[in-house]
Amino acid sequence: MIYPMPLINDLLEDLDKVLWYCSLDMASRFWVVTMTDRARANSAFITPFGLFEWNRMPFGLKNAPQIYQRMLNSALYGFTRIPRPESSGSNKDGSTLDGAGSDEVNTDQSQGESPDLIKPSVLGRRSYIDDILVTAGSWGHLCDRVEDLLDACDRWNLSISVVKRFWSKSKVIYFGHQVSSSGLEANPKDLAALTDLPFSQSLRSMQSFLGSLNYYSRFIEDYAIYAAVRYELREVDFAAMSKTENQTQIQASVARSTPDPDNPAPEQADPRFDNLDPNSNGSVGVDPRWIRAHRAFDILKERIAEPQSCDTSIPTNCR
Repeated sequence: MIYPMPLINDLLEDLDKVLWYCSLDMASRFWVVTMTDRARANSAFITPFGLFEWNRMPFGLKNAPQIYQRMLNSALYGFTRIPRPESSGSNKDGSTLDGAGSDEVNTDQSQGESPDLIKPSVLGRRSYIDDILVTAGSWGHLCDRVEDLLDACDRWNLSISVVKRFWSKSKVIYFGHQVSSSGLEANPKDLAALTDLPFSQSLRSMQSFLGSLNYYSRFIEDYAIYAAVRYELREVDFAAMSKTENQTQIQASVARSTPDPDNPAPEQADPRFDNLDPNSNGSVGVDPRWIRAHRAFDILKERIAEPQSCDTSIPTNCR
């Protein structure tokens, strides 16, 4: 099946405009979905003890995330409009009738709230597979939304993990970012693994490093420029560098050409300037691309380690 999955940037949008957050993780995940007869036959597997079929949707199926996302969206799409237990007019699937929905809208309007404008649906907004983020601008609104969410989970027989849940927090970790009313920040725990990496010794490791940084590129000024410097290197270049004598020569050239941090010259401190003389500073036979790549690597690690916050309404605006 084909089902649209939410975009991470859409889920992180406008999170600085609220004060309270609840980060929840659904228990059992895919195992809450019952397999149909046809799905059991298609996903059967052979063991030394015979042919076995799944009664519940297993992890690893190609379309399992889409199926679970659709089920969760169906369960939580209208949870903000579920009437209180004493009221009537709700459908069996948890959605409300037109009359019940209009009554609640009128109640919100009488209290000075615009209908559903401050109650965005979870669909495509704050729900990604088993991760749910409930936000609210006030404590009372948060309690109401959590109560409605739990009511929807009870109707659909969904369970929330007791271990992986954070209730009523002013700052939470969401998709590797620290989310608060101050803005969006990179998770320091995830950045530690990047800042401690040595210089890439192969094209694949270099691409892996840049791919990891790309997730936090909004926090790095001129990221595309420094990444382009490293993309100049090819597999044959890394193969030539793998020789011991070449590594020693490159490291010596980089050490000699490293600018003084107290008084760096602009053309020496920035790897974007292509004015390196391969014969200067004794760097005979050393490709200047390696020196620029080492400088870009060091600058990228320094900038990702600097604490920065972003306005979530503008993904590229960091301060």
